[in-house]
Amino acid sequence: MKDHLLPFQSFIDNAIALLCNDPDAIGLAVGGSWITGAMDAYSDLDLVLITANAVAPDENAMRAYASRFGTLLSSFRGDHVGEPRLLIALYESPLLHVDIKFLTIDEFDQRVEDPVIVWERDGALTSVLQQSQALYPPFDYQRTEDRFWIWMHYAALKVGRGEYFEAMDFLSFVRNVVLGPMLHLKKGSLPRGVRRLETIADPADLVSLIQTIATPDRNALVDSLQACVRLYLALRDVQAPAALHRNDAAQKAVMTYLTTV
Repeated sequence: MKDHLLPFQSFIDNAIALLCNDPDAIGLAVGGSWITGAMDAYSDLDLVLITANAVAPDENAMRAYASRFGTLLSSFRGDHVGEPRLLIALYESPLLHVDIKFLTIDEFDQRVEDPVIVWERDGALTSVLQQSQALYPPFDYQRTEDRFWIWMHYAALKVGRGEYFEAMDFLSFVRNVVLGPMLHLKKGSLPRGVRRLETIADPADLVSLIQTIATPDRNALVDSLQACVRLYLALRDVQAPAALHRNDAAQKAVMTYLTTV
């Protein structure tokens, strides 16, 4: 095993040793970059813990369970990503970021990926994986088109008002929910925001994406907005289904407005 994986494997091994003696524990699986073997020294560890009785969404119960796996420095529940069954934890010795999703066996069949099972009782997790299918939420081109021009106008309003940092933050949102996922789809990968685009996207697309990043300056932000539009249109017109309803009127109105900001 590569040296950078040793702290993660040690953590997993320790967790398994504890779970084996817990009659309520059904299985432990690992997701994220562990699945593809892309873990590096800067990765976090994504665990899925299956128990007979629900632990989540009781944050105190989740924290108490997680504290059994190591020295827990800090933790919080994943409400900000709409997942109250997720505990985001920081452990020490070594310092590790570990996400633990607490599920019952009945919840395990609804998943966005097939994790690697590292321990299970009586083949329970394997059985669920064999009888169900992982489904990553698809990118909705029509939903995006219906919102994109409103978002561009909103960002332009912030620039016009002089709220430059607000506009910069909003453009980051657009990269994460629109441009990044579309660039992933272009390369045949899952639409996971802007994750690893540095190594996945085509060089020319990376240049276009970089042009959407601005400094807190009016002219720079207007240029970035226009770059967002150019990249969106280039990706949309190649990738979107033929049935997409393009809002040409909104596009024209927003592009005209950008010239006035």
